[in-house]
Amino acid sequence: MFHLLNPKKYQNWGIALDIGTAFVKAVVFEVKNGVANIKGFGFQRQRLSDMHGGVVTDIAGVVENSESALEMAAKDAGVLPYQIVMGIAGELVKGTTTTVKYQRENPKINITIEELKEIVNKIQDKSFSQAKTALVAETGHQEMDIKLVNTAIVDVRIDDYKVTNPVGFQGKTIEIGVYNAFAPNIHLSALQTIAEQLEFDLLSVAAEPYAVARAVAEEEAVDFSAIILDIGGGTSDIAIVSNGGVEGTKMFGMGGRSFTKSIADKLNIPFSQAEQLKIDYSNHQLEEGEKKSQIKDAIKDNIDVWMMGVKLMLEDFTNLDLFPSKILLCGGGSLLPEIKEILEIEKWHNIPFAKKPKVSFLHPNNIAKINDEKKLLENPQDVTPLALVNVAIDLIGSDTIIESVKSKIKGSLRR
Repeated sequence: MFHLLNPKKYQNWGIALDIGTAFVKAVVFEVKNGVANIKGFGFQRQRLSDMHGGVVTDIAGVVENSESALEMAAKDAGVLPYQIVMGIAGELVKGTTTTVKYQRENPKINITIEELKEIVNKIQDKSFSQAKTALVAETGHQEMDIKLVNTAIVDVRIDDYKVTNPVGFQGKTIEIGVYNAFAPNIHLSALQTIAEQLEFDLLSVAAEPYAVARAVAEEEAVDFSAIILDIGGGTSDIAIVSNGGVEGTKMFGMGGRSFTKSIADKLNIPFSQAEQLKIDYSNHQLEEGEKKSQIKDAIKDNIDVWMMGVKLMLEDFTNLDLFPSKILLCGGGSLLPEIKEILEIEKWHNIPFAKKPKVSFLHPNNIAKINDEKKLLENPQDVTPLALVNVAIDLIGSDTIIESVKSKIKGSLRR
């Protein structure tokens, strides 16, 4: 790894590193006037033994792959910055929005950031207990150590009046919805170790479904609502946005690799060959014939299982009376034609949609505050690394720690 000789000159530059099950993707960018200008992009395919279900299983292997992706991005950009933001995914990342009502003793006193922080801390304590209970139930490990990954205020109402920033208002009742994402410490520490071995300054680790939902909602209207499905190599991540705020995130361990394995088994070919056939099929580059028919049959065997996983995750959002009637797809796995088709024909029994949901794709131009003049990232599978860039905008180039903290608080209040 080579690094800048004059870091101060490049304090407004950063790297987003998306460590996925199938690929490591690196984006080099420069922040100017609150917009991230994309300067370089690189990627490297992961070995089957490097990751499983969105979780690092071989740190040395992932470091090697990350170096290759970073070198490619640095050649594009001409520089390699020292500040980095990384994403975390996997079935054991738990994200939910908790809403509480708080009665103020003196409604005529202005609301302060300190008062908000006290309320948020109480909510986080409650969310922490809920997340740990859920993870213990899933894994059976009573002593599991979990850490907070992301927190954001997604909804604030003062005396039933919705506000975007409550600081300075007066009122008797504050109702606050706070999104919190937690993950096992072993997964977070693996990412921290990777950043240390790459010799970067790790600014933040972001829950990827939250990052995507936040970045898309920021670009849309205040009342934006949607279900976002990010289908990667090892997991499918679901985020629900309601009226501009993230309601929650869920993940389950089935992604593109499951379909590749089905193709490999069906055609009795190596995994790498099956992966290339799947990509060609997804890009409509296979001619009609026996092989294409066999691939369709192999995918058909798994698509119903995947759909069942989606419905089970949606049913877990018990706090929603009605689901958004818009489904947005991203991630490399979403390009399989059967994914969009099954979502469009699904009857959605037991899931309360106001009307039949419309299914479409997310593209990089749907991500807020991004300028990609070189058109380096143009496909649905590039949405997640750009969402991590969006997360980094408020963190890159702050002159002081206090300024960075203030920026994060303001960003949280906006969402």
